[in-house]
Amino acid sequence: MEKLGLGPARLLEENPKLVYVRLSGFGQNGPYKHKAGHDINYIATSGVLSMLKRKGEKPTAPQNLLADFAGGGLTSAFGIVTALLERERSGKGQVIDANMVEGSAYVASFLFCNRFLLQNAPGENMLDTGAPFYDTYQTKDGKFVSVGAIEPKFYKRLVEGLRLKVDVGDQMNMDNWPRMKQVIQDAILQHTRAELSEIFSDNQNCVMPVLDYDEVMQDSHNKERRSFFRDSNGNPIPIPAPLLSRTPGIPDKGPQPEVGGHTREVLMEFGFSEFEINELIHQGAVHDTYKSKL
Repeated sequence: MEKLGLGPARLLEENPKLVYVRLSGFGQNGPYKHKAGHDINYIATSGVLSMLKRKGEKPTAPQNLLADFAGGGLTSAFGIVTALLERERSGKGQVIDANMVEGSAYVASFLFCNRFLLQNAPGENMLDTGAPFYDTYQTKDGKFVSVGAIEPKFYKRLVEGLRLKVDVGDQMNMDNWPRMKQVIQDAILQHTRAELSEIFSDNQNCVMPVLDYDEVMQDSHNKERRSFFRDSNGNPIPIPAPLLSRTPGIPDKGPQPEVGGHTREVLMEFGFSEFEINELIHQGAVHDTYKSKL
């Protein structure tokens, strides 16, 4: 936009109520403002990537979800909503500096503000797979279950369900965690994932199967809530969330849109003629996916 001479200063001069979003990797100032990067680089700079590792292993990025979508897309959307709300009071727009370093750090504020949860080396704390009662375990049939039995009553239910002969009062003894993790893994390996789902079918436990991509639509809970739908290619796709009671999001079950796939329709809505659109495409000012495939 700014290369086209359409930066925030110019546009806000014409429309003081405008909300203008700048979404970047490192922000609008600082030594890295022009530096190239990807999701993994942004969360590395934010400090969050260092917290995402198991004991004795290297930090592992959660694919590109944390910076691109959470720290970038969602915080941008939140910034827009916040600015629109403020505009209702002041009558003025503003510029939003959304960047994926600060966005991913803000999403992870809980970790920064509760350092006591990460007082030990990575992979040796309660929520980073150090605790035997907060981890994933492989089952007899090669699948996995998730265990999140933090509270004593849930830990007690875990021990009872697996028929472990251990002192439940010893749950928070960190010196005992490595041994307990092996004990729990050995017990879980005696059962298939389906058997464990039956053992822990009541509501007073925190043991759940780790569903594969192609299993989510068969889960009874997801099925009743219609949490997923199939697109035109038969792939399971999440429904829009959160659900609004009066104006819920309606998913488009067609194929995923391609970049430039709706160029002509959008420009026509804005009053461009067929001739003008063809000229813009010919000059390379806009991209038409359909034409590029001919």
